[in-house]
Amino acid sequence: MVIISFQITSAGDIPFHTAAKTLDGMTQELPQGFYTTFSTLSNGTKVMGFHSHLQRLYIPASEQGITPSVPEETLRARIAGLARSNLPKESRIRLILTKNDGMIYVGVQPFEPHAKYVYENGVKVVTTEMTRHDPRIKDTGFISSSVEQRKQVGRDIFEVLLVKRGRVLEGMTSNFYVVKGRTLVTAQRGILLGVTRRAILRLARGEGMSVEFRAPSVHEKFNEAFLTSSSRGVVPIVSIDNQSVGRGSVGKWTKILSKAYQAYVEERSEEIVK
Repeated sequence: MVIISFQITSAGDIPFHTAAKTLDGMTQELPQGFYTTFSTLSNGTKVMGFHSHLQRLYIPASEQGITPSVPEETLRARIAGLARSNLPKESRIRLILTKNDGMIYVGVQPFEPHAKYVYENGVKVVTTEMTRHDPRIKDTGFISSSVEQRKQVGRDIFEVLLVKRGRVLEGMTSNFYVVKGRTLVTAQRGILLGVTRRAILRLARGEGMSVEFRAPSVHEKFNEAFLTSSSRGVVPIVSIDNQSVGRGSVGKWTKILSKAYQAYVEERSEEIVK
């Protein structure tokens, strides 16, 4: 898939030439930094949790004394312009702020939503004993250190779950949840607190579910499981390490939360330019 990429400077957008075919590949060509990834909505004019995505760059940069190449307001305007390049398709966008000089890079590609069967039939995932070095910061170093694990994704495997001492923390590129009765179980510590995750927790409580913050065991029995991310929404899991989840089909609560999240996105998505 074609990626267009730029350096975002105070003087304007400077094309960054990359031979990479994926946003991860582009990211590995750059110096280490902080990153975030999202897709646009409403004809390239809105993003779910946009401010939170931008804070994944600006907060750690501030904490480490790094001056970004442009302020948030300028970056918003540049992203709005770049998102128009893929219309009528929406865009999938990655932002990277490098640690060495604060330069902001953006990679943009047409957003291709997953086929309906992914959400109707569910997906298979596998686990790996691995965690993020600093789970509160979305650091590009994690992409480089997890290259081998990411190779498992494809064909029948949708995602790789990160496990610590037998307990599932999160997905390689997503947050992870299980359902036991009317209780939603998800890790609270040692994970990246995703933008979609915050909405799901609120929606679960609104639907009458209780929330239990702990990392579920790999061998624990539960009725349902799913993952969430900004670009994919709620994705049902029907198999973990070739073991069926519940009845091996998409569960009731997963369907309820998926529908609720779709409505939430339509109502709460933020304008890219304020």
